[in-house]
Amino acid sequence: MRDSRGAEFDDFVRARSVALLRVAYLLTGDRHAAEDLLQEVLEQVYVRWRQVRTTPEGYARRALVNRAANRWRRRARRPEQTLGDMDRVEQDHADDVALRGAVIAALLTLPPRQRAAVVLRYLEDLSVADVAAALACSEGAVKSQASRGLARLREAFAGSDLVMSFANISRSSR
Repeated sequence: MRDSRGAEFDDFVRARSVALLRVAYLLTGDRHAAEDLLQEVLEQVYVRWRQVRTTPEGYARRALVNRAANRWRRRARRPEQTLGDMDRVEQDHADDVALRGAVIAALLTLPPRQRAAVVLRYLEDLSVADVAAALACSEGAVKSQASRGLARLREAFAGSDLVMSFANISRSSR
């Protein structure tokens, strides 16, 4: 019979791993790197379960952002990698795939803090306070990083019919 920590952790992973994988993917831009990142974070959460079991998702999000930032620092001197996963998609969803690819490619051009702020605030729909807690910064810093990130995304999407819906959504979310 498993101990309560194992059962609680298993329930948490079943309930939240898909959402956390989405955050990891948006932070890394690569499916395999996102899976590796999430695995590392879930191992960390399991080890610290007794301390974090009251707010495991917030802890996991913050750990994802921190570990992703460490990966960005290590890769900063290497050339940017392509998003190979975006090539293998059914024909029926071509517009959705093109939009997703454009958004992810644009997100990858943002500096790490701006990317994290935009992903957590607008794509994960967290409050400013929750994003500030995840990034260990002030709410004002979240607002300015998100605003700058959105401005850069709008510049990247200027004139593109494909991503006008994303730009409109991000403007109405403020």
